[in-house]
Amino acid sequence: MRHLAGGITIIATEHEGRRTGLAATAVCSVSADPPTVLICINAGASAHEPIRESGRFSVNLLASGQDDIARRFSGEMGIKGEERFTVGTWAPLVTGAPVLESALAGLDCRVTEMVRMATHSVFFGAVVGVASRAAAAPLIYAHGTYGTFSPEDAGLWW
Repeated sequence: MRHLAGGITIIATEHEGRRTGLAATAVCSVSADPPTVLICINAGASAHEPIRESGRFSVNLLASGQDDIARRFSGEMGIKGEERFTVGTWAPLVTGAPVLESALAGLDCRVTEMVRMATHSVFFGAVVGVASRAAAAPLIYAHGTYGTFSPEDAGLWW
């Protein structure tokens, strides 16, 4: 799975006055109409139960240069809980889930379904709010390291 490159996101939620979140690449668009995404969360992750119990989460797509935020939320720095949110500006949109203002995009979602699969749960979320900023290169994770992709590097135009 280390060969599977993926965009880095921060999945975040708020439950009973406490924010929690994690870095994840297991995020996918499911439907454009209605806008729906899925996230895969390990059942042992600290954010799993708060997402299940609150029924809400945000998906924050990180940009190149936001490695520090990814590392905070990945657990590799030993930072947990509310302390992860001390970098960046976080604000709720519709559901109350925290959204990172400097992310490429923040999707505010209501859980519509949860499916348990082995060690993980797949949460389907209806997108009920969106925040975005000017286009920038995304932060990507592969082979245990962070990188980026620029359309100009591949001769593409967007």
